[in-house]
Amino acid sequence: MTMETLVYRNPLAGPSDVAGWIAEGPVGVSAADGALELASTGGVDDHFTFWCPEEFGDRIRVTWEFSPANEPGLAMLFFGAAADSGGGIFDDGLAPRDGAYPQYHSSDIRTLHVSYFRRRWEDERAFHTCNLRKSPGFHLVAQGADPLPPVIDARGAFYRVDVVKDGAEVRFAIDGLPLFSWTDDERTGPRAGPGRIGFRQMAPLAARYRNLEVHELR
Repeated sequence: MTMETLVYRNPLAGPSDVAGWIAEGPVGVSAADGALELASTGGVDDHFTFWCPEEFGDRIRVTWEFSPANEPGLAMLFFGAAADSGGGIFDDGLAPRDGAYPQYHSSDIRTLHVSYFRRRWEDERAFHTCNLRKSPGFHLVAQGADPLPPVIDARGAFYRVDVVKDGAEVRFAIDGLPLFSWTDDERTGPRAGPGRIGFRQMAPLAARYRNLEVHELR
């Protein structure tokens, strides 16, 4: 039987809750009805990644509540992020990063990333999916349906997002609905292990987050 221990909690109620987070790209942070609203402060092609300052182990459950506020755009979570050569993603000698996607999926970072609320491009809006990719290499390793409604129908509602990384196994769910599961057999390279988590958004999405928790599995 898997046991869970809470190792990180953040209400994400306003800017002070993310004072120690690390921004790559033009992150705009504001309080909105008890939640944290993130939006790019740049142009339509100026995207960002916002890293939690903590590092986590290889077996974790990450949960948070998400509410889309303005579309189009795309939301993503990086997890298990570390340097591909070993060490941390902020170690000296790694390539600089400023929010451009190729710097994360095809550079010197080893990570998994799940994208959801994929509304940036016309083909994404025509057929809604949640995608799991493995880096480096931009490998699409799992995919499931995206149940999130557009902003006009969400009407400010929050949806609970749930990502489990249990060693080689990954599971993803929204509001308790399982959307995909995947086990890394390392045919696409060494699997991601312990590391950091970070929220990524593609402009011009504005979205609200609250009640981030990370549990250690054992």
